[in-house]
Amino acid sequence: MTDVLVLVEHGEGELKNTTLELLTAARVFGTVGAVVVGAPGTAEKLQSKLAEAGAETIYAAESDEAESLLITPSVDAVSGLAAHLQVPVMISSTATGNEIAGRVSARVASGAIYGVREVEADRSAKVSIFGGAFTVTSSAAGASPVYTLYPGSVDPEPQAASGTLQEVELPGAGPTAVKITSFAPAEKADRPELAEAKIVVSGGRGVGSAEGFGDVVEPLADALGAAVGASRAAVDAEYYPGKFQVGQTGVTVSPNLYIALGISGAIQHKAGMQTSKTIVAVNKDEEAPLFEITDFGIVGDLFEVAPQATEEINSRK
Repeated sequence: MTDVLVLVEHGEGELKNTTLELLTAARVFGTVGAVVVGAPGTAEKLQSKLAEAGAETIYAAESDEAESLLITPSVDAVSGLAAHLQVPVMISSTATGNEIAGRVSARVASGAIYGVREVEADRSAKVSIFGGAFTVTSSAAGASPVYTLYPGSVDPEPQAASGTLQEVELPGAGPTAVKITSFAPAEKADRPELAEAKIVVSGGRGVGSAEGFGDVVEPLADALGAAVGASRAAVDAEYYPGKFQVGQTGVTVSPNLYIALGISGAIQHKAGMQTSKTIVAVNKDEEAPLFEITDFGIVGDLFEVAPQATEEINSRK
């Protein structure tokens, strides 16, 4: 029996960390079913890892064209299963995940709650609103409410399950299906992926230039094995690429350690990182709003503080 469905995120034969988070959070509803959409054989490759993570049943929604169609196969698979099983659905809160969630909720005539931080057994969910200023409890109507979970909201906890494979037939591409004609994978970097990193070092307007990121922010991140982030102000000033923007209009992160260098702490930035386990900020302005939520605040020149920290960390390796 399946009590909740989780849409699996995967790539190059590996599970995304967001999937492990979803499988952990979904257990509050009961027995978890994992939906794998991809080319034939994809689910079998992921079977053992999904079983270790807590998937009791693995629904293999596979076809030769599944990876060449945009979103549609995932919507078809999840909505079909949800309508049949009448159970909640959990999807990662990404641009693609939110798009899938909206379409699934429309098909199964149930509500959708986006950007969830936590779900409860009574099907309610905790959501941050107004840029993270408030946390509210929300509920969605219908037999199969859909939730999108913010990456980093849950610490993955393995729980062995049977991981039984069950095939799911996907319908063919309809007249409105969008086909992917070419695909270029993102270049792999030496640093962790921002959304899934356990440590993030971010720079803001106070870094002053693109060179400042290369001289101060990146060395500290590399010393810690961290991902690099940037505030919207830094991105707008073209100090760092937009794909590394942390905030309400960028990437939401929730690492074990978040270090902010020269970031004042606008509400949209705080909304994207305030659930970090430990927050450290370095800023010349002792009135910087970010200090309101930091665990450790340093009032000082980041060009003096950060290099000293980098040197000390490297000396202890």
